[in-house]
Amino acid sequence: MSESTKSIHQFKLKLNGADKSLSDYRNKMLLLVNIASGCGFAPQLKELQQLRDEFAAQGFEVLGFPSNDFGRQEPLEGQAINQYCEATYGVQFPVFEKIFVRGEHAHPLFKMLTQTSTPRWNFHKYLVNKEGEVVDYFFPFTKPLSSKIKKKIQKLI
Repeated sequence: MSESTKSIHQFKLKLNGADKSLSDYRNKMLLLVNIASGCGFAPQLKELQQLRDEFAAQGFEVLGFPSNDFGRQEPLEGQAINQYCEATYGVQFPVFEKIFVRGEHAHPLFKMLTQTSTPRWNFHKYLVNKEGEVVDYFFPFTKPLSSKIKKKIQKLI
């Protein structure tokens, strides 16, 4: 792969109604997560925020990407998703506008991410290094505050 095709920094997505370039997160370690407010894994949003808070001072950020691809579990649209995540789980990390994460209509970011691992449900997590490259992934049942995820972050920071 060329440098541009293995880095997430080439992509732009909508955040609060405006284009947001993922290159703005250059030099930060990221955990990208496809989220859904109506999913049984939605309580992980609170843990994702706690994980972000724990490592934020070391250049770590969580990015949420709502999707209705699995079980139609994201019925909300636009700002309603952000409001729900903040009010219910205290989410302060960026939650982008709803996108497709699988199939022919998948956002190009997720088409790139699925070269590593295809999400089979909501809350699939991709750990991305400061250069924008995917270095690991975690299945939905892996809790954000698990030692598996925390140790991997500590090793890479």
